[in-house]
Amino acid sequence: MTRRILLVAHPRRPEALAVAKGVVERLTHVGIDVSLQADEADALDLKDSARVHVASKEEQVAEGCDLVVVLGGDGTILRGAEFARRVDVPLLGVNLGHVGFLAEAERDDLDATVEHIANKDYDVEERMTLHVDAKLRGELIASSWALNEVTVEKAARERMLECTIEVDGRPLSSWGCDGVIVSTPTGSTAYAFSAGGPVVWPRVEAMLLVPSAAHALFARPLVLGPDTHLAVEIKAAAEGAGVMWCDGRRHVDLPPGARIEVRRGLRPVRLARLTSAPFTDRLVAKFDLSVAGWRGNGDTTPPVDDVDGGEGARP
Repeated sequence: MTRRILLVAHPRRPEALAVAKGVVERLTHVGIDVSLQADEADALDLKDSARVHVASKEEQVAEGCDLVVVLGGDGTILRGAEFARRVDVPLLGVNLGHVGFLAEAERDDLDATVEHIANKDYDVEERMTLHVDAKLRGELIASSWALNEVTVEKAARERMLECTIEVDGRPLSSWGCDGVIVSTPTGSTAYAFSAGGPVVWPRVEAMLLVPSAAHALFARPLVLGPDTHLAVEIKAAAEGAGVMWCDGRRHVDLPPGARIEVRRGLRPVRLARLTSAPFTDRLVAKFDLSVAGWRGNGDTTPPVDDVDGGEGARP
């Protein structure tokens, strides 16, 4: 049976399109069919290729694919995550942006990346997602999900967002702020990080609550359990409304009195991994952290418990 992958690239970035055309040629050369969205197929002028499939509807573009390959930065990869999650297939990002925390490969590695794809030589890692419901007087007005973060932000620059935070059915604090960020560990290196939140290793199951420019004594970032039920209530008497964003891609306008409920998503996003390199190395590389002077102890084996408490307990 012929394999098919979905290729996602930015249709208005000449650099991305040039790379995408080369990737399509490499994949089809090794016998793999490629699905494209209509605008990308037009931009690449590949609609007449026998191995290129163009979906008439965006929601159907990933059907029949066993992998989603994204060429671009984290914004484009988050777009690809929408397709991958919809059909529950892995997502493989190739970084054409600046930081690219979600990317697994770099532009210079394209030949090796195609070889990995052709041989199905990758591991799959599940990443936690968030489910969010927005309600007004008990009525559902919007429902969505996020891989990185859900943010509730002020809609007008000149006004603060007046809100109350609830954790597991109990009130925690009220803030006047620019916004509130609810993040997954995956999103801890994105918007939440820029707002002062901690970096959380991807394998840690947790939810982060990070206030943005909050006018309050208790306004520190919080790390909550993965099964926490979190709510942000916009005060009914507030002068300004708010806006909810999911991964910076999907937004909903929020009226005063709106209640935003966030919990762990039932469906994760699956990321394809080409190497077993630790997250520490990724953090150092992406943030260009200085590790000068580090020598290490030369021993990567776990320590043995000193059960006797004396010398020689460790071999």
